[in-house]
Amino acid sequence: MCQFFKYLRTCVILGLLYFVLGHSLPAQAASQINPQLEQQVLQILREHPEVILESVQAYKQQQQEQFKQAQQAFLQNLKINPQVVIGNSPTIGLAQSKIVLVEFSDFQCPYCAEAHKTLKPLLVKHHNDLIFVYKHFPLTAIHAEAMPAAQAAWAANQQGKFWEYQDALFANQKQLGEDLYLDIAKKLNLNLPKFERDRLLANTAIGQDIQLAKKLGIAGTPSFVMNSQNFSGAVQLSDIESKLADTNNNSTKVRG
Repeated sequence: MCQFFKYLRTCVILGLLYFVLGHSLPAQAASQINPQLEQQVLQILREHPEVILESVQAYKQQQQEQFKQAQQAFLQNLKINPQVVIGNSPTIGLAQSKIVLVEFSDFQCPYCAEAHKTLKPLLVKHHNDLIFVYKHFPLTAIHAEAMPAAQAAWAANQQGKFWEYQDALFANQKQLGEDLYLDIAKKLNLNLPKFERDRLLANTAIGQDIQLAKKLGIAGTPSFVMNSQNFSGAVQLSDIESKLADTNNNSTKVRG
């Protein structure tokens, strides 16, 4: 049995002991389990497999509660202190806007490219009504170019060209790669030595966006948060405008 499964089995045994005995075990216990006791516990597992299911369910419930608390804190900040959420992320719109629309996006995600097409006319139409915030969420497990593209866009943002660079990435999504990143930088007249240096510095900021997305329980892209409403996937302009209207109405009621 490989080391991972030995460790996993030990963790299950420790968890079961905790469940049966009703008290915690010392940290070093993982390496001090008596072989006879281990076999007894494994026998209990065979006879009562529902114990494992109960433990998994309890863990999932705990995770959901953590996500819920993080989401509530995030939404509260959106309402009373949006700059905490915005940080140094690229934005479009008026900083004092009552409505904050946050997108978690991946430059290699085809659904994000579709959402980008939807958002452009919306942001033009509502530029006085909201502030739009872009957060990086490259899905590196399935998109090999998601992180390099995000690094390049972050570097472009350091020279005030994020939105132009973003447009070019989504317009050429099928050609994502080193040649494209440099070609876009040249066409936007970026300072290339600085662009190259900044790409190497991008991981910290991108990592913060990724951690925020995971903390909120976001698993896919595009994902949006708008004040007290969440929605994700390929979206229609009418859907977002409807939510904008609802948010505006709610804000009016609160002020009234």
